[in-house]
Amino acid sequence: MKQRMRVLISGASIAGPALAYWLHRHGFSVTVIERAPALRMGGYGVDIRGAAITVLKGMGILGQVRASDTNMTGVYFVNCKGKIECQISEASMGNQQGLDIEIMRDDLSNILYDLTKDTVEYIWGDSISAIHETEAGAEVQFIHGKPQTFDLVVGADGLHSNVRTLTFGDEAQFKRTLGCYISIFTLENYNNLDHRQLLYTIPGKTVGMYSARDNTEARGMFLFQSAELTYDRYDTESQKKLVENAFLGHTGWETSQLLKTMKDATDFYFDEICQIHMPTWSKGRITLVGDAAYGPSPLSGQGSSLAIVGAFILAGELKAADGDFARAFVAYEQKMRKFVEKNQKIGRIAAGSMIEKSSFKIFLRNLMMRIPAIMVVQFKLISKMIAKAANGIELKDY
Repeated sequence: MKQRMRVLISGASIAGPALAYWLHRHGFSVTVIERAPALRMGGYGVDIRGAAITVLKGMGILGQVRASDTNMTGVYFVNCKGKIECQISEASMGNQQGLDIEIMRDDLSNILYDLTKDTVEYIWGDSISAIHETEAGAEVQFIHGKPQTFDLVVGADGLHSNVRTLTFGDEAQFKRTLGCYISIFTLENYNNLDHRQLLYTIPGKTVGMYSARDNTEARGMFLFQSAELTYDRYDTESQKKLVENAFLGHTGWETSQLLKTMKDATDFYFDEICQIHMPTWSKGRITLVGDAAYGPSPLSGQGSSLAIVGAFILAGELKAADGDFARAFVAYEQKMRKFVEKNQKIGRIAAGSMIEKSSFKIFLRNLMMRIPAIMVVQFKLISKMIAKAANGIELKDY
């Protein structure tokens, strides 16, 4: 590269800081812009598997990430009285002991931010309002800051990517809904859950609670099937109301208590369970990485791994192409596409298993889970499929 290329990354969750790390290491000048005033807290546990573990090792933070492992022991399905009906171990959900890591999303985000905050410029509480491409670069306008010109702009700004909307148009054309909505929030671990998750399922709905941060706190979860809902993504109160309405009249297990706690939750998260499918992730000087380009849905557990691997490959290809971004973007897509497809498939399967459509299906599931022979076979298949998808890419040494 003749002179250091300036790259603007939108989004400071996981894909953004991971990409910033590798770009800086390869000699780029990097700025990260984030709409939120600070790192976003809360969220769910995310899985790090396969190729993503190799990338974290290369970043020198694998030990740190491993130290923040949630160390969950399993998932227990309870009935309306809280009695355990059946259970599955962590290993049977595709998490290989000693290899895979589950970490809270905000813990991972913090580690990545700490790794990059001294070498990368972070702009908080601002957002891109327009991108105009010229021969010289991409002229970017911001809601608050003065306009600036960058060589490249990367959208690492999640499922509802602002950069994607500005560049490729309305999200509806790329979104594939999986027919349900999820809500997560932090609460006291009043049930004294010890590294475990409890799930209460009724037709079309699931209520969950799991311990977090070494049992010092817990997360509450609501999952429900629904036709598409229209709501303001920045209006938390109306979102809480949607969850309340979905569980109106349901009082089984901890449902009422969790709904009450949710009202005061400050880190409330709500979103549609959906995937992003795009024919291409790049246009001119602009490209997308992570959920913005290929979100596999929170239920897949693979979103963070895809973001970490995608960031590594995108930065590596930009370095390899010596600043020829058009060539780099093509190589990035070619390398990632099949890997993405395998992992999105897991998301679709997971969405089908998290919510049961009828009481009979719930009864059947509970029954099957009590037959060890059936379980062993099923879990071996699941683990094999997840491991294959998570490792389904060859990482080049850039």
